[in-house]
Amino acid sequence: MHNEYCNVPAGKDQPAIIAEKSPGHHTRITCRFSERKSRRGSYKVILSFIWLFVSSLYFSLHAQPHDTSCLKIVFAGDIMGHDAQIEGAWIDSLKGYDYEPTFRYLKPYLETIDIAVANLEVTLAGPPYKGYPQFSSPDSLAGEAKKAGFDILLTANNHALDRGSKGFNRTISVLDEMRIIHAGTYKDKVSRDRHYPLIIEKKGIRLAILNYTYGTNGLIIKPPSVINRIDTMQIRHDIEKAGLADPDYTIVAIHWGIEYERHENEDQRWLAEWMIKKGADAIIGSHPHVIQPVKLFYPDSTDSTIYNPVVYSTGNFVSNQRARYKDGGIMFEMTLRKTGKQVCVTDYNYLPSWVHREDKDSRSVFYIVPAELYLQNPDYFDFPDHIRYKLTQFYRDTREHLGNTPENHFYSGYKIIPGQY
Repeated sequence: MHNEYCNVPAGKDQPAIIAEKSPGHHTRITCRFSERKSRRGSYKVILSFIWLFVSSLYFSLHAQPHDTSCLKIVFAGDIMGHDAQIEGAWIDSLKGYDYEPTFRYLKPYLETIDIAVANLEVTLAGPPYKGYPQFSSPDSLAGEAKKAGFDILLTANNHALDRGSKGFNRTISVLDEMRIIHAGTYKDKVSRDRHYPLIIEKKGIRLAILNYTYGTNGLIIKPPSVINRIDTMQIRHDIEKAGLADPDYTIVAIHWGIEYERHENEDQRWLAEWMIKKGADAIIGSHPHVIQPVKLFYPDSTDSTIYNPVVYSTGNFVSNQRARYKDGGIMFEMTLRKTGKQVCVTDYNYLPSWVHREDKDSRSVFYIVPAELYLQNPDYFDFPDHIRYKLTQFYRDTREHLGNTPENHFYSGYKIIPGQY
């Protein structure tokens, strides 16, 4: 796939801006800031420079003929890579790994989404491939996620350093080679300064996406590598820096909380409220490996039409964790509408998906199955009773746990055509 770049070199106290356009993908604008002697004065210069650049040279994948545009963005949970997943993806005839079945049933839904994001909670460190506790998955795991429709993979999580500096840097290189947009980890400070916060624009709506992790399982990152850690001073600075690009909406994706706890804790609630006060518009959480509640924060208690969604945990997107509550997750979707310069969330919902492990021929094949897709096509899937029970139990648990949060019904009435898969 050919990419077009327009590079504007950085002058003193000015950002270098890279506008990247990929056919069928999204425009990305990232800013690099040089050291500033006078922050206030420099910010004015930077902001003026950004506006000058955007007004004179602007890439957009879909030009909007009207003043109103809408953007659908979805966040999925943790993409894990346990031993059984790696072994099950090996195809003797290909002499390689095939993860197409994993994402197969999501493609129709993702085709309706403008920007799809997931948490890549493995390294792409190369062989030997291994699952827990120090993950390294085949590169094709990320490649098939992209083919299915994912545009952005987040890499700031507690497993980012599982294979040391070499694996850390190789993961970044592989994602770059695959032209997969990513955020959260960087080979050095220069790269972070240049590419973070991630600013991405589509349909005339500009997003800022930030990504942080609570830690790296006690592993120490070695300079010059950089991973975004949860640090309120740094987060505040990054939100301010993102603001210089004049985003319409700012989303913080954060790896936090306590594993396997189905409810958020006081630290999560405090940090979510703090980030919103500092300028975040939405918070998307990961790490607990189970679904945690979705809640809304209202900046103005007298206006219920303006709110900040907080998803405390999206759960597992794909993994080999089979216990109750751990065997699935949600895809959280938001629809943003921009009228003039005003942007608001007009809709939000969740799509529950369950991980089916099909054991056959001495290996296991993993499929992410939207719960409602199964309910509409039970004969196609033909699950045995114990599998059907686990899926419906997950679906029931999820709906009860998320209460009044709207559910996505994309697969309601969706019938699989013979030979479609």
